[in-house]
Amino acid sequence: MSHKRTLSRTAPVYDATGHDEAPRPLVGDTDREATIGLDIMSREELDSFGTELDALRLRTLESLGQADANYIRRVIRIQQWSEILGRIGIFTPFFWPTFVAGIVLLGLSKILENMEIGHNVMHGQYDWMNDPLIDGKRYEWDNVAPAQDWKHGHNYLHHTYTNIHGMDKDIGYGLLRIDEAQPWYPNHRFNLPAATLLMLFFEWGVMYHGLELGDYLKGDMSKEEFVARKKRAMAKTRRQVFKDYVAFPVLAIALVPVVGWWAPLAVLGATFAANIIRNIWTFLIIFCGHFPAEVQTFDEEEATNESRGQWYLRQLLGSANISGSRPFHILSGNLSHQIEHHLFPDIPARRYPEVAREIRDICERHGLPYNTGRMSKQLLSVARQLAAYGSKPSDPYLQGNSPESKALRRAKREAARAATEGAEHLTA
Repeated sequence: MSHKRTLSRTAPVYDATGHDEAPRPLVGDTDREATIGLDIMSREELDSFGTELDALRLRTLESLGQADANYIRRVIRIQQWSEILGRIGIFTPFFWPTFVAGIVLLGLSKILENMEIGHNVMHGQYDWMNDPLIDGKRYEWDNVAPAQDWKHGHNYLHHTYTNIHGMDKDIGYGLLRIDEAQPWYPNHRFNLPAATLLMLFFEWGVMYHGLELGDYLKGDMSKEEFVARKKRAMAKTRRQVFKDYVAFPVLAIALVPVVGWWAPLAVLGATFAANIIRNIWTFLIIFCGHFPAEVQTFDEEEATNESRGQWYLRQLLGSANISGSRPFHILSGNLSHQIEHHLFPDIPARRYPEVAREIRDICERHGLPYNTGRMSKQLLSVARQLAAYGSKPSDPYLQGNSPESKALRRAKREAARAATEGAEHLTA
């Protein structure tokens, strides 16, 4: 009995029942109800679907505790030791087995830090622990993209407006045409080469994406905000470049008398290789979870004023899973369970495999699709999408520079402006 009292005084008591960092359904300024899912379910069925998923979410939150805290701290320790051993390994260019092992371990540490730790922590998945080291509001990851801007573009825009054209900027990342509803431009002829370059330098693409330059050029972002984003990106880039490509190669100068003049270059090249490993892996997981052929996209009009059930359905239809082993799922940050992540982005990702079983059962009972497959299947589907949508469409309304397409977009902007002015008039 005394042993139990000692534990109660020293062990933290975790309670995640009040934890809520989940996005909210899209609400507009009209009385029109959303139409998402009405072609496959009634509104009553959608409400039932939403209620079941809300209940699953609550049960999962109520069960969070010490095991989840132990897990993330264990992953952090593994990541830290992988980085330490990897850094030591790349300082042995005179012995290629340990040098190559160092590159692999350093790449592994960067994958774990970005995927299972950084991405998930910055979603607020572990905020209920009240641990400042893994506080989603303060965490800064090992990546050139500043956490603040990534969280706005990813946690807010992408997870709130998932796959809604004109609102979710992750559809093609402003670079690729990955969906038929996107207007085609001549640069999309290079869809596959552009995707390959993005894969190799993915962290830099994420950083640039966070600047939201398009919004600034269109006048949707103030100059002050854009300058602030640019300063954050430059400061983060300087820190990352100094750490990876200056500090450690300079330390390797000590090896010159033993190894030769090329020792610092070997360390620099090894670090570059580790970053490339991380970039390729991250790209593959993200693209295979978002852009296979069966993944659906939506218009703002059909999503506005959606119910909770419709929001859940949009996340389900706009995501795809990747099947694999437990180590594979951990290395993906459990984003191989992209469906579960989009449904419950603020629940610790280690719980996705267990909730996936219930979600599949719920989908089966409601006659809903559950898109999953091995990485080879999903990656082939993505490549086919990129190749197909890189070709110039015959429909002029799908060609971004055609008079028809420009007239259509102008008409949509004018209709939106008129609706806004009408709402403001009614309010006044």
